[in-house]
Amino acid sequence: MNVSVKDLLDAGVHFGHQIRRWNPKSKPFVYDNRHGISIINLEKTYDLLEQATQAIQEIIASGKQVLLVGTKRQAKEPIRELAGATNMPFCVNRWMGGTLTNYETVSASIGKYKKFLRMEEDGSLDKMHGKESAAIKRQMTRMRRDFEGLLNLQGLPGAVFLIDSHNEEIAVAEANRLKIPVIALVDSNSDPSILSHPIPGNDDSTKSIRIIVDVILDAIQSGLSNRIEAPTRRKDITPVALEPDFLENEDEPEVTLPEGYDEMDFDDRKKQDEAEATVEVAQGEEPQPQESGAAADSGDTQEQSDEEPVAAKEDA
Repeated sequence: MNVSVKDLLDAGVHFGHQIRRWNPKSKPFVYDNRHGISIINLEKTYDLLEQATQAIQEIIASGKQVLLVGTKRQAKEPIRELAGATNMPFCVNRWMGGTLTNYETVSASIGKYKKFLRMEEDGSLDKMHGKESAAIKRQMTRMRRDFEGLLNLQGLPGAVFLIDSHNEEIAVAEANRLKIPVIALVDSNSDPSILSHPIPGNDDSTKSIRIIVDVILDAIQSGLSNRIEAPTRRKDITPVALEPDFLENEDEPEVTLPEGYDEMDFDDRKKQDEAEATVEVAQGEEPQPQESGAAADSGDTQEQSDEEPVAAKEDA
């Protein structure tokens, strides 16, 4: 990481919430309480931040996405800038319940919003009737607020990074239900035990949020540089079957036979000649029963001819 404990101290990451608002489960990360405010141990913050960056690098390098969430006022702009620099999906307006657990329905709504955007670009929306066009535009206004940063979401994300897990408890609950790793900046009023990678720190100061976001930005960019993309098959390219080189030459390849074998043992022409010989022998034996049958037929005709005069004499 390109930050030190002193940088975290200068940014005010060590300031926690008031004592009356603290969560008892955050006690391991609290250094002391002074003037009614919890002081966070920055050494533990630094170690956990380093672990979180390593986890993000591995997830991004594996080809997955990280969903960035920050709906509170201090986190909106830093999260939006982080998403723009890394081309990752984000949510800064309102977390829609079921974004992860009911992803099929949400993805269908996102597809509908993309369809409306294409209609707006090609001008087909303006060609509709006034009421129908106005209804679609009102629907697009609502969808723009809900799906602003989710247009490039490709399936369920590999991890979720958010600011203030106490404020984004619904998103944390959905990610935990689907066993998606959650990396979050948590203050002394939050429960760090429900997160896979908690980062103790001040989540109410813009300066504190930005220094953490900058570290996450470096981790994502490092993971993107190490990403190994799987080769894709293009439908417009037909594979060409390569023939062996010896077929291009007129001479056949030389084959050395082991001792005790003859070339005719491996020649298909010998097998073909033997098959033809057996067919000829079979055809030579077939005419004999035909001749005997013909003789029998001729004998029957002679008997019939002898019987015909006798029958004629009797009639006479």
